[in-house]
Amino acid sequence: MSKTYTRAEVAKHNTDDSLWFIVDSRVYDATDFVDAHPGGESVLRQVAGEDATVSFYNLHRHEVLTKYDSLLIGTIDGEQPQVTTPQPGDLSAVPYAEPLWLNPAYKSPYYNDSHRRLRKAMRIFTEAHITPEAQAREADGKYISQELVDLMAAKGLLHMRLGPGKHLHGVELMDGAVRGEEYDYFHDLVVAQEGVRANARGFQDGSLAGMVIGLPCVMNFMKDEGRKRAIMDEVLGGKKFMCLAITEAFAGSDVAGLRTTATKTPDGKHYVVNGTKKWITNGVFSDYFVTGVKTDKGLSVLLIERGEGVETKPIKTSYSPAAGTTYVTFDNVKVPVENLLGVENKGIYVILSNFNHERWTMACSTIRQCRIIVEECLKWSHQRLVFGKRLIEQPVIRQKLAKMIALCESHQAWLETITYQMCNMPYKQQAQHLGGPIGLLKMSATRAAHEIADEAVQIFGGRALTQSGMGRVVEMFHRTYKFDAILGGSEEVLADLGVRQAMRQMPNAKL
Repeated sequence: MSKTYTRAEVAKHNTDDSLWFIVDSRVYDATDFVDAHPGGESVLRQVAGEDATVSFYNLHRHEVLTKYDSLLIGTIDGEQPQVTTPQPGDLSAVPYAEPLWLNPAYKSPYYNDSHRRLRKAMRIFTEAHITPEAQAREADGKYISQELVDLMAAKGLLHMRLGPGKHLHGVELMDGAVRGEEYDYFHDLVVAQEGVRANARGFQDGSLAGMVIGLPCVMNFMKDEGRKRAIMDEVLGGKKFMCLAITEAFAGSDVAGLRTTATKTPDGKHYVVNGTKKWITNGVFSDYFVTGVKTDKGLSVLLIERGEGVETKPIKTSYSPAAGTTYVTFDNVKVPVENLLGVENKGIYVILSNFNHERWTMACSTIRQCRIIVEECLKWSHQRLVFGKRLIEQPVIRQKLAKMIALCESHQAWLETITYQMCNMPYKQQAQHLGGPIGLLKMSATRAAHEIADEAVQIFGGRALTQSGMGRVVEMFHRTYKFDAILGGSEEVLADLGVRQAMRQMPNAKL
């Protein structure tokens, strides 16, 4: 690409035998590409010999140039390309595209060098390994590859997604970016927010989200230490897969309404489980099912291994089958009593134990996805020409962007405030004080996502309804943001939880 040309030289190549054009001071020879151009021949012939920069960025994402870099033959003499091409791990220079703590002009009391090292390591890993597979699986609906699972396990990523704890001690995390002993909830926040940048909502859940919400129940409530260690090693090593099987067609947020039963055998050595579970993430390919069941006097939780009597079949949803969303049937499944997690008839405490972390993690992800959409809209509004001017020059567009930015920044600040409390409260205090605030945060974040998705579609127009091209990121978000408004507790249930927790602390105060 060291060869240079004048614009006059490029202008001569405007025939069927030689078709060149310029994009951002780079010269491309599309002579042999005309027939293969996905948009047809005429589009290229219209810009033959010309500077096609404005036309190109009205129609294509910058990444297209990388895809077809074999057509690049040189640059314009005396000129330098002006459009930046991000390198692996780079921060975006677009205003509000990154949380304020990553902007060199701003300071934060919450993050240190280990958080910044982890952020960079996670972004490089996501861009190099997760994003390519995520995009492919989102399209073909296949499940996560064992190769990627093995790599995630080797990097300690599966360990980190469970949050801080002793399970991280002595584990090498992202090639030493952070020590397991110093890993806190802000590191956890970084992992959650960097991981969603692959922009593949179905694959995002398919990349072992079931483990994230299921394994803590085993880690914290299985009584047999040897068996617990063996299961954790299998799952965190990527050798076995796990899901959380609570929801049924009969009961979602209403956990007390579960109908799956577990009846003890006469000898007291087994439970016999019968019932169904629905919308179970990763269930199709899981080896272990952390399952909510009705026992004689209440709710219990059992670890059920895939085997005789356990059947799974995929459920089609509005995001990719890569998530492994599942309908599970248990028909006379014998489960050893040693697989009881926690205390019989008191399984509600097992289920509730991980709700705060699950909902907080979903808030992390939703808020970061909202920011990705803000970046997309800022870029598009600066490059899209309509009615003879850029979109950003329209006051109505700036008003939409202002609303979107304000929602992103306010929710990130709220998230960081709660995360700081998580870092400074023991688990018992978190359970006592943070269930309501985390529920309200998740509810408000998904309401913000609703507003941001709506405004983004209006900014992108028809492109936002297309699963490829300029609007593909917005289309994905608009089609899938509702998953976070339902999974982990619906908006209405979490809003009510937040207010009811406040009611319990209400003094006898009067106006």
